[in-house]
Amino acid sequence: MNLPELANPRILEQPIYQPGKPIEQVAREHGFDVGEVCKLASNENPWGSSPLAMEAGRQALQAIFLYPEGSGLALREKLAQIHGLDANQFILGNGSNEIIELLGHVFLQPGDEVVVGEHAFVVYKLVALLMGAKVVEVEMPRLTHDLNLMWQSITDRTKLVFLPSPNNPTGTANTAQEIDSFVRSLPEHVVFCLDEAYAEYLEEPFDLRPYAREGRKVLGMRTFSKIYGLAGLRIGYGYGSPEMIGLLQQARQPFNANSVAQACAIGALGDSDWVETCRRRNRAGLEQIRVGCSAIGLEVVPSQANFLLVKVGDGKAVFEKLLARGIITRPMSQALSEFLRISIGTEEQNERVLLALEQILQQDSTDT
Repeated sequence: MNLPELANPRILEQPIYQPGKPIEQVAREHGFDVGEVCKLASNENPWGSSPLAMEAGRQALQAIFLYPEGSGLALREKLAQIHGLDANQFILGNGSNEIIELLGHVFLQPGDEVVVGEHAFVVYKLVALLMGAKVVEVEMPRLTHDLNLMWQSITDRTKLVFLPSPNNPTGTANTAQEIDSFVRSLPEHVVFCLDEAYAEYLEEPFDLRPYAREGRKVLGMRTFSKIYGLAGLRIGYGYGSPEMIGLLQQARQPFNANSVAQACAIGALGDSDWVETCRRRNRAGLEQIRVGCSAIGLEVVPSQANFLLVKVGDGKAVFEKLLARGIITRPMSQALSEFLRISIGTEEQNERVLLALEQILQQDSTDT
């Protein structure tokens, strides 16, 4: 008997998440110095981490020979203070991705159903498949979640419904009224999961906290990887009712959030000025890319996050041509093959990708 025959059959069929191409690999393959490569592929904060987060991390390094505080109490208490909830209503994760996986461990069994948008974050689908659940992908007219269609897709087998708002990779968000009506109409056997990875970029994000206080079957998920600029530390959190969080805690591995990440997260939460500065710069970047794309005849999907979906024609071909110029973007799946996802960078990085796109379009028109 060979090794694959011993494996869980679902593992053999499991799709693999493909992250954005690393800077070092692009530099090596295309003959650039690492500093010459511009990465606009993974929705990171181009202005980096707050000085308060960095200082907290430096101090935490002095004690890395010790295990982290297992429950992340100090960070959970800080989150409770900010959100007006109790510390026992928060759970930490190795990025918010781990929270998604914990939901799968707790609530999914083979044959259960998970409702997601057809262009939503792919990790919802990966976790559901790993647990043997059926993924119900719902059409997204105008590249936005249609909550009426999602509600109509719920059956007696539905356990989880995922709604990212703003959504990755489209950047679109649902209104507070839409989400409120949807949550309050869900059947008792359904857990609603609101992915708020990009919520800090919204002027007025939807407030899920009242539903958690009411004890509803809801879970909010947030990350420090985006506007807080801590992607390399992999730290995120979920919040809900004490009962919801208690169940997830039973599936959580010990010491899943490292001590440096916890310290940096606390520091970042204390630097609201940095967050506001990054939010303002991001808005300017969105407009810079939108206007620049319009000027060269490229359509963009209106975004409320820190990236734009740009319709370039042959997405894979344009992605490769940008790589040859030292610019990393994100090609999309077959269903969105005409698009590239471009993260907002610094003003100079945004100008560089716009100039490269213009040159590629001119070259393509000359070739034809």
